[in-house]
Amino acid sequence: MEKKQNFSRKREAILEALRETKSHPTAEWIYQQLKPSFPDLSLGTVYRNLSRFKEDGTVVSVGVVDGQERYDADVTPHSHFVCESCGAVLDVDDEFVDPESDREVSRILGVQVLSHQVIFRGYCGACMEKLQAEKGQ
Repeated sequence: MEKKQNFSRKREAILEALRETKSHPTAEWIYQQLKPSFPDLSLGTVYRNLSRFKEDGTVVSVGVVDGQERYDADVTPHSHFVCESCGAVLDVDDEFVDPESDREVSRILGVQVLSHQVIFRGYCGACMEKLQAEKGQ
């Protein structure tokens, strides 16, 4: 029997907070943003709802950055860039893996690919400027 999803103001607020930012936030960030409006909100509630959103495909996990899982409400195919210095996560709008890759990997390995992620890592513009300024001293 499928569980009925009840409407929840907190659940809606969590999803809205995630949709309104491009920062790919952590559960802690979402919790801090919503706590003033929902004093009885718990971090556990945020985690449970994020888990539910991931299960139903409403949000995706970008992965763990600096020990905390990061989330994205943009579920359209796209890649990410993660700054190794400050932990910023940026969207890369163009898909840098050929759409045929899923089929090719499926064929070669004898598996069924449901999705894939491409994550670029390096230094964001602000961190590169800091590094260059430190070298110039």
